[in-house]
Amino acid sequence: MNTNYKTLKIWQKSVDLAVKVYKSTEQFPREEVYGLTSQVRRSAVSIPSNIAEGSGRNSDKEFNNFLGYSQGSSFELETQLIIANRIGLLKNATFQDLQENITEIQKMNYALKRRLTNS
Repeated sequence: MNTNYKTLKIWQKSVDLAVKVYKSTEQFPREEVYGLTSQVRRSAVSIPSNIAEGSGRNSDKEFNNFLGYSQGSSFELETQLIIANRIGLLKNATFQDLQENITEIQKMNYALKRRLTNS
């Protein structure tokens, strides 16, 4: 595909999600800074990072692989946010908003992977 990743809606929405995640985790307890806070932020940043890296690869097959890594990171992030919500670090409204964003990105990722596979 070798496209400018910045023009991809999925990359744009993933960056927006990462920013939201950073803001949402600012109030996590200080003792979580090297635990859940760090893991959640890393997962969130990994989603658009893998999309960007994959878009610069030499083939649709390679891009597809990086979309797979991005998808894996989205499920990892989702799991971590569920835990954060259940232990009371993340308010329900914030969790629901982030969850909706993640689901939208996962659907976009799946559709892009299918398009690359079928091209």
